[in-house]
Amino acid sequence: MLLLAFDTATPAVTAAVHDGAAVLAEAFQVDARRHGELLLPTVERVLREAGVDKHDLTGIAVGVGPGPYTGLRVGLVTAAALGDALGVPVHGVCTLDAIAHQARREGLTGPFTVATDARRKEVYWAAYDAEGRRTEGPSVDRPAELAPPERSIGAGALLYDLPAASGPEHVSAGALADFAATELAAGRELLPNAPLYLRRPDAQVPAGYKAVLPT
Repeated sequence: MLLLAFDTATPAVTAAVHDGAAVLAEAFQVDARRHGELLLPTVERVLREAGVDKHDLTGIAVGVGPGPYTGLRVGLVTAAALGDALGVPVHGVCTLDAIAHQARREGLTGPFTVATDARRKEVYWAAYDAEGRRTEGPSVDRPAELAPPERSIGAGALLYDLPAASGPEHVSAGALADFAATELAAGRELLPNAPLYLRRPDAQVPAGYKAVLPT
């Protein structure tokens, strides 16, 4: 197994290469406005640092959100294009699951909630049990509408002062790759390369606009 993994569902642009046993290379940069500009150079960097030719990859793992429309689609379209060009499968991973997986790797125990910033004074969130299995979500809600979590991690938890535990703020492609490799090795299916937007995009077609084409 030789996976290339990346995610653009949060302000982080992150990519990694995983050989089925460990992360060979990883890069991480937080810049919410430059996903499209940064992703491919980041992918090229981790492949170079891992000493891996892209034609030797056996699969691609990509974070499918939930996340804002503009940033998320950068990763999904890039994964689809690379998968098609290289003839390898593309595996979707819920971004919140990857954050939870990283938190467990870093020693977080017991039930917890992952919350990322969904803008509009809302959070994308999911709840996990003591074994790190998702028990609820992913969903999008105002923080005040959530059942009060005992502990929470992620940028949304910090932004809206949810009861916080020590854990990652944004997703790591290394954790996403490790989660995908673990699930695939166990024979479990991952998600399709389709976005978890959870709500309509901010951009809307204006109502009542005038037609300019001749009738």
